[in-house]
Amino acid sequence: METRQIKFSPPDISEEEINEVVDTLKSGWITTGPKTKRFEQEIAKFCHTNKAVCLNSQTAAQELTLRVLGIGEGDEVIVPAYTYTASASVVVHVGAKVVMIDSQKDNVEMDYDALEAAITDKTKVIIPVDLGGVVCDYDRIYEIVNKKKNLFKPNNEIQKAFGRIIVCADTAHSFGSSKDGKMAGEIADFSSFSFHAVKNLTTGEGGAVTWKDIPGIDNDELYKEYQLLSLHGQNKDALAKTKLGAWEYNIVAPYFKCNMTDIMASIGLAQLKRYPSILARRKEIVGKYDEAMKKYNVSVLKHYTDNSSSCGHLYIVRFNGKSVEYRNQFIIKMAERGVATNVHYKPLPMHTGYINLGFDIKNYPNAYHMYENAMTLPLHTCLTDEDIDYVLKAFNEVYEEMR
Repeated sequence: METRQIKFSPPDISEEEINEVVDTLKSGWITTGPKTKRFEQEIAKFCHTNKAVCLNSQTAAQELTLRVLGIGEGDEVIVPAYTYTASASVVVHVGAKVVMIDSQKDNVEMDYDALEAAITDKTKVIIPVDLGGVVCDYDRIYEIVNKKKNLFKPNNEIQKAFGRIIVCADTAHSFGSSKDGKMAGEIADFSSFSFHAVKNLTTGEGGAVTWKDIPGIDNDELYKEYQLLSLHGQNKDALAKTKLGAWEYNIVAPYFKCNMTDIMASIGLAQLKRYPSILARRKEIVGKYDEAMKKYNVSVLKHYTDNSSSCGHLYIVRFNGKSVEYRNQFIIKMAERGVATNVHYKPLPMHTGYINLGFDIKNYPNAYHMYENAMTLPLHTCLTDEDIDYVLKAFNEVYEEMR
């Protein structure tokens, strides 16, 4: 069998995306404009929310949400240890304190009992992570925040409107996932999506935030707040300034610059049209992998259940009872056969940036145990059935060789 080169996660770009981008380039409007606004409307429709705001990354979406909520010094924000840095770095950016929670045993979700125990009168936000596209147990999270209502001390109008800890989900992986009939994006109070190059739906770089209606808070005002935060605090965007004689603007505060462009949005609009077939193909590939993995001593991330459907973002395999050395060797041997794999995730307390903040992996044994024997297989819609057969053949060869 010839050696194939199987990439880990290339973008699935068709003629539709190319034509949409060309259309944008020819239109003379390439920054935030009509296509970004259209993409926002389509995302809101897809997620069953009233509004969506497109930005240049999920990180920007999550950080601006914390700023909209007035989170800062003296506040605590709870995040899982088993995630990518973006879930926690945004908390540092706004000057709040990161409180990190270990995973459940043999589960990518955080330990909800430990989460409940970690809540203090300084806790303002919880950032759960839909890892790999699998929607978290939000019923349990909301049960906890409602139980701990008496500890919550709001310090502005929007926090008062909630009257409890706010759930700002990191849905970077779960655009298109659903649970109990609800889409990711309409389950948590706020949801921040990623459209980075390796995501199921991509705009190259990019992200979006959606939110559930908040009693007493005007959605248009909230939308406007995100616009100000993402465009230097300028009260008029470039589109509004093109109206005859309408050059004048005001900077209401020295804010940030993290808007989405129409070039990015045009890729997203074409991807969104194709998204149902992208999700269907991912489900098919996960099915093939799941069937093949039954004969090995491995555990896999469960993507589809009776009441939930993941968007099939990451295919994580754990080698039961094996060591870091075994897993690393397995990755090398797969690469020798032309198959690129990855690890999701090296827990945050193992990284220098978080060690320097005082975190120690010894306090997160379950997260470490999840990481030490996990490997992610290629899962994307550029894979042919022959490619999948090749990946599985390579997996089998390496598994037998390392027995």
